[in-house]
Amino acid sequence: MTPRKKLEGLVAATVTPMTPDGQINLSVIRQYVDYLVREQNVKNVFVNGTTGEGLSLSIQERKQLAEEWMCQGKDKLDHVIIHVGALSLLESQELARHAATIGASGIAVIAPSFFKPTNKDELLGFLQKVASEAPAVPFYYYHIPTLTGVKIRVEELLDGIREHIPTFQGVKFSDTDLLDLAQCINKNEREQFVFLYGVDEQLLSALAIGADGAVGSTYNYLGRKTNLMLQAFAKPDLALARKYQFLMGEFLSFVIKLGFGVAQTKAVMTFVSGIPMGPPRLPLVSASEEFITKAKAKLESIPWPDGD
Repeated sequence: MTPRKKLEGLVAATVTPMTPDGQINLSVIRQYVDYLVREQNVKNVFVNGTTGEGLSLSIQERKQLAEEWMCQGKDKLDHVIIHVGALSLLESQELARHAATIGASGIAVIAPSFFKPTNKDELLGFLQKVASEAPAVPFYYYHIPTLTGVKIRVEELLDGIREHIPTFQGVKFSDTDLLDLAQCINKNEREQFVFLYGVDEQLLSALAIGADGAVGSTYNYLGRKTNLMLQAFAKPDLALARKYQFLMGEFLSFVIKLGFGVAQTKAVMTFVSGIPMGPPRLPLVSASEEFITKAKAKLESIPWPDGD
């Protein structure tokens, strides 16, 4: 693991493998790591987040998953970022301390989503209390207002944030408000914060305004294709980059119409990787056989520019 290397490029928001009876399945994490590195060329992971059903897991389960990803990712992954956000401040602090103990590359926190912060100071106070429990670990804010209901602009939050959180490194920005993201990047260029975009179907737009990379669920199974898009953008070959983004969007638009969420992502990962990801945890329910059949056929029909 090389935690001092800048976090950039693609970060797979990992799913949590489960057994048929709904218990976490640690036995396939090693295979999962090897698949991401070898098949998808993705060497960064974001564990126990939304895609990983983090808030549906017990504290002990989250610790076990974090430990297993750290263990199996040693010398294979560049960054293992552990999401430690929780509704309870004490639980979030406990998870932050644990992540520090096992040597995580970084920790991330969402805003509490039941009793919500209503302004910058309240949100910053919560984040600071968590970050202070891991004073040597890079800290990232996970902005996902569609799920948390906390719509405090990140541009506002970042103003003077290092005075309160010295370990602050950047943001996982999972929102479609590209104006907010652009202002964040423009105003904090000297700080060298990392901005990772979290709306996969709009990644190219975020790259155009300066995002450093992305955290997302599709990079579990479209990581290699997305890396080719990043390479095209860097050349720059914008026509080719757009082609990749449009084709990814075509797939996502198709499955969203069928009903697409964490359960369906687990199903797609299972048939693409061959690794059994199992069912989601209630109240989510497994993807239907109809979804699996249609999604698989659609993915196989896409005419990728590289001919694969």
